[in-house]
Amino acid sequence: MGCVPPEPGFLEGLRTVCDDAGAMLVFDEVMTGWRCHPGGAQTLYGVKPDLVALGKVVGGGLPVGAYGGRRELMALVAPLGPMYQAGTLSGNPLAMAAGIATLTAFNRPGIWEQLDTTTARLAAGMKAAAAGAGVPYYTTRVGTMFCGFFTETPVTDYATAKTSDTAMFRRFFHAMLDRGVYLAPSQFETGFTSAAHDAAAVDRTLGAAAEAFAIAAQR
Repeated sequence: MGCVPPEPGFLEGLRTVCDDAGAMLVFDEVMTGWRCHPGGAQTLYGVKPDLVALGKVVGGGLPVGAYGGRRELMALVAPLGPMYQAGTLSGNPLAMAAGIATLTAFNRPGIWEQLDTTTARLAAGMKAAAAGAGVPYYTTRVGTMFCGFFTETPVTDYATAKTSDTAMFRRFFHAMLDRGVYLAPSQFETGFTSAAHDAAAVDRTLGAAAEAFAIAAQR
């Protein structure tokens, strides 16, 4: 449904419910790991899961996954414990090398601050461009993740995300594509920035967006 931050207290509530029921709390951070915060959503929101899953962001975009959790749970995995886990890509040398290179670059001083600032400027600029064209546009952002919903309704869940005008998004998407800016071709997709997106790239994107929003507003 796009980038929809949790309501205050929601994740804390999940932690409490799981603790009361004796159940494990698992965070799927395939999308959010390293993107919303260097420590993932669990660090950003201060809620510690029992297990966490990570995706290809940990491998610089190559096919790779990782999971981790509390020591007593990880001790159940072979060879220490009885739960056997393996796969064709387990410990794949190419993916591991890409992952190490990615995390090394990510941990350089100032990289996260650059990413956060770039994304904030992009999201704010898109909102301003939409307002200038008279287009209803609700923006969300968490770290390097961002989304713009073509609706006046604040987006807090799936139901409110579905109030978006997908026909207007379609016109906007194609207008941006015509101007050399390739966005995800779905209203309900999260956007990300990377260290490769510099100030010039943001300027070009916002310049294209000002024209594309005007076109999207035309019925």
